Amino acid sequence: MEHENAAKCLAELGNTTRLSIFRYLVRAGRGGVPVGDLQRALKVPASTLSHHISRLVSAGLIQQVRESRILYCVPQYDVLSELIHFLMSECCTGVGDVPGAPGCFEGE
Repeated sequence: MEHENAAKCLAELGNTTRLSIFRYLVRAGRGGVPVGDLQRALKVPASTLSHHISRLVSAGLIQQVRESRILYCVPQYDVLSELIHFLMSECCTGVGDVPGAPGCFEGE
């Protein structure tokens, strides 16, 4: 993941409503959640939910899939994995003359 894409994902997840949406979808799993169920569970007005979903879609964090009349929101685990890898990719490599610290994330 490039720096710019990571920044966009983090910016979108920096909103409490969008973070709640994304975490709910991650808990639900790969099958996703119908938009109506998401709205009822999070008690977010439809127009507000639509706005937040479109922001998450534009960042690539979720995808919308239509099955007949039902629109599902599906978390994109590959993007989440890329983001986590991007954040952790230089873990404990050291900064300048400071050696990497023992007990870092990848070394545990």
